[in-house]
Amino acid sequence: MIVGTAGHIDHGKTTLTRALTGVHTDRLKEEQARGISIELGYAYLPLADGTVLGVIDVPGHEKFIRTMASGVTGIDFALLVVAADDGIMPQTHEHLAILQLLGVGRGAVALSKVDRVDGARVAQVTADIEALLAGTPLAGSPVFCTAASGDNDPGVAALLAHLTQVAHDLPQRDERRLFRLGVDRVFTLSGQGTIVTGTALAGMAKVGHTLQLVPGGTGARVRSIHAQNRAADTGLAGQRLALNLAGIERERIERGNWIVAPQLAQCSERLDVQLTLLPDAGVQLKAWSPLHVHLGAAHQVARAVMLDGVSLGPGQTGRVQPVFDAPMHGVPGDRFVVRNAQATQTVGGGMVLDPFGPARKRRSPARLAWLDALAAFVAHGDYAALLAQSPLGLRESLLVRLSLLPAHAIALPPDTRRIALRANDALLLAPAAQAALEERLLAALAVFHARAPDEAGPELWRLKRIVDAEMEDALWSHLVEGLLARGEVQARGASLHLPTHSVELTAQEAALAEPLLALLLQGRYDPPWTRDLARDFGLAEDETRRLLRKLAKAGQVSQVVHDLFYHQAALAELAQLVRSLAEKAEQEEGLPAGNGAVGAATFRDASGLGRKRAIQVLEFFDRVGYTRRVGNGHLLRPQALWSYTAGLPNS
Repeated sequence: MIVGTAGHIDHGKTTLTRALTGVHTDRLKEEQARGISIELGYAYLPLADGTVLGVIDVPGHEKFIRTMASGVTGIDFALLVVAADDGIMPQTHEHLAILQLLGVGRGAVALSKVDRVDGARVAQVTADIEALLAGTPLAGSPVFCTAASGDNDPGVAALLAHLTQVAHDLPQRDERRLFRLGVDRVFTLSGQGTIVTGTALAGMAKVGHTLQLVPGGTGARVRSIHAQNRAADTGLAGQRLALNLAGIERERIERGNWIVAPQLAQCSERLDVQLTLLPDAGVQLKAWSPLHVHLGAAHQVARAVMLDGVSLGPGQTGRVQPVFDAPMHGVPGDRFVVRNAQATQTVGGGMVLDPFGPARKRRSPARLAWLDALAAFVAHGDYAALLAQSPLGLRESLLVRLSLLPAHAIALPPDTRRIALRANDALLLAPAAQAALEERLLAALAVFHARAPDEAGPELWRLKRIVDAEMEDALWSHLVEGLLARGEVQARGASLHLPTHSVELTAQEAALAEPLLALLLQGRYDPPWTRDLARDFGLAEDETRRLLRKLAKAGQVSQVVHDLFYHQAALAELAQLVRSLAEKAEQEEGLPAGNGAVGAATFRDASGLGRKRAIQVLEFFDRVGYTRRVGNGHLLRPQALWSYTAGLPNS
């Protein structure tokens, strides 16, 4: 268990910590000379059951509120210290507010220096403390009368017994979560290298694990661990840890950084949060009001963007987007504290909802509904709420980042659709969302047919742009494949259409088309030009061109360049040739799937075409969305398919 002290300067926090643990936490010469704590102090006490009680001694001076806030982030238990002679003082109020804003719900009060006052004063200050705590999460916390400067004080003994019992009853943490540690100290030890210390807020770290520094993304291997001041192979959430990191220089790390599992490394300059201003805050937040934000051990100045209403006043709660100058790490449920623009007063605090706030459409109804779903997720672990507000699906990697759980530990609703993506990611989709997207696709086709009755239908990726350009390609292919398999959509050449739609040829056009198509098919990869077809069949060139274009609209041929039409069967063969060449390039060069590029020379040699024609065909595949040009090569688009279940070519 981690205990964090709180209270006004010179109320005896350091003396009480030493009486409880035997450790003097003021390690700096300046601290010892001035008799006040400037930096965080740490003390550890082994208990009879083998567990170790950790105590974080925080500074009480108002100038060191940032240090105090970082020290009590992630603690299990608050120990509020109030001197019997002084009574409740300004930092007593401010520290209590910070504890409340950070969600600390367990605690006790040490009424210190009782040997300096009489019984009436003790009773008066005790009553003041009880009144102060009323209405806070620490209401009803026990008050222990202590005189820590003496030996064998019974009040200190009673307090220690209480802490021991609370530590024994503390619920176990979920060790399946991914590792997070907020760095509050970094230094170098001779012969060992870089050491970072902090409270592990989630997960587990082991010797040999590779973790990442954020912001920054630098990887580091855990060389050794001290947990609760003892050498260990494993460090767990809720423990004070010292990590010896290999592969990273001390100069790259500072207080406020995080050491996290690689899956959690992404950061953002915008956090969407729920913010509460204290009743005595004395500020009225408006658009772009400056605030000092303390999250974990990190401290940055941010500009506040209102998400609810136009302002936020004292005693009010609302959703706000702090916009930072540099990336900030956070996860849903993280608690934070804000101080005024001058950093002279704690004015509020709250909880992170979305660690990846958008720069645009941040007040849209869909966006606010997503924040409602995140609030429900933080409160109840409701994955269904997140999926319900993800009409285009939710990336599994993002859900890992939001939940802190590895993918295999996330308990999704059993009917969730899972669509595989590259890099071992997946898109998660609720059945209702899939049904809604399919309806949109069918409606878009119906509108297209009504506006262009003489066309077979839009090409695959053109239709995607009509339905929703922001949709993942893999989701789009999944939707189309399902509708094709069920016969609700049909493919004709490179076009998609509803089963009830067709482009009719006149009897004369059909009679002319049959030999034209046969000759194009016979030409295979090098079909005859329009003028050659017109000459061979004794037709006017304009009439032949008009018929071929109508056949292209009907999906039976495709125009690769002006006056050069390919039969769909030949294009299907060439599309498969491009795919096989891309896969061969991946194997030969050891590239991940989807990264094999096909060059014009390679395609020319494999197809037997001339260089000019090979380039024309590759550019056609780029144009219809089967491939995309990258440098001198052509990459297959993700989930690109030329042939669907119906057996007809499709781009």
